Amino acid sequence: MDDQQVNEWLCAPARPLLEEPRNRLGQYLKDRRTRMDAQALGFATGRRRTPGLRREEVAQRANISPTWYTWLEQGRGGAPSAEVLHRIATALMLTEVEREHLFLLGLGRMPEVKWRGAGDATPRLQRVLDALGCCPALVKTATWDVVAWNRAASLVLKDYGSLPPSQRNILRLMFCEPGVRRAQSDWMASARFVVAAFRADVARAGALAEAGLLVEELTLRSPEFAAIWRDNDVRSYGDGTKQLQHPVVGRLQFEYSSMTIDGRPDLALVVFHPLEALDKEKIETLMAGPDRAGSASPAVAAPTTAGRRA
Repeated sequence: MDDQQVNEWLCAPARPLLEEPRNRLGQYLKDRRTRMDAQALGFATGRRRTPGLRREEVAQRANISPTWYTWLEQGRGGAPSAEVLHRIATALMLTEVEREHLFLLGLGRMPEVKWRGAGDATPRLQRVLDALGCCPALVKTATWDVVAWNRAASLVLKDYGSLPPSQRNILRLMFCEPGVRRAQSDWMASARFVVAAFRADVARAGALAEAGLLVEELTLRSPEFAAIWRDNDVRSYGDGTKQLQHPVVGRLQFEYSSMTIDGRPDLALVVFHPLEALDKEKIETLMAGPDRAGSASPAVAAPTTAGRRA
């Protein structure tokens, strides 16, 4: 590079490092298909000008018109339908995060949620729960089944391990477990909050059909649940405060937070932090003794004050 070229390079207007191409959807599709292994997918490799799949091969895998796919990469032809994006995402073997990004680029929104049943919590997640010490913590599904918990939760909230997996449901415990009712300072307020937050969670997760049997069961077993369910209220679980009356150590107060687990949108981690030093001391006393959580322990429910909610 001679002196003149250096000078021209130095004087040229700078391009933003994060400058995006105008056709971001097309560029993203092109980038994704060039990462595919044509031979592994059964396509003849031969002589290819670029790595990965050709446009017509992506279209073939997605069962859409090659012309339409070409237009999509070139930024022509208007916005694609959600069905087309789902097919392309499958053809390109996108992860959930990549699929969401594809929809944001193509339609400006996330894909419609389709319910996927949650599996058990991973050993790594269980270790996170155990590391929280005297902070009761649990993992719940969108239909409010408790699938993991720590020792503090067993001693303070509910001895979930003593229940069959099918009975470890927060709503069922709230309306069908007498000990849970006694533990709430204002049971009706807690029950209304739980039902409203449950309704919002199952709708957000696309799990209304899966929650149907539980709703039907509780409607038959509890007139109070039936009346609250008819109100059609929705709330965010978010974060807030909670008060319980424990059968051994008396009143306990907590700040709680609920957060979605990254990579597992079907699961939420709920952590209860002792509000005062005395609350922490009471939990430490329980944890220093033998494991006798018992069915009298209160179950996770709802805040008993307005609190802060996300």
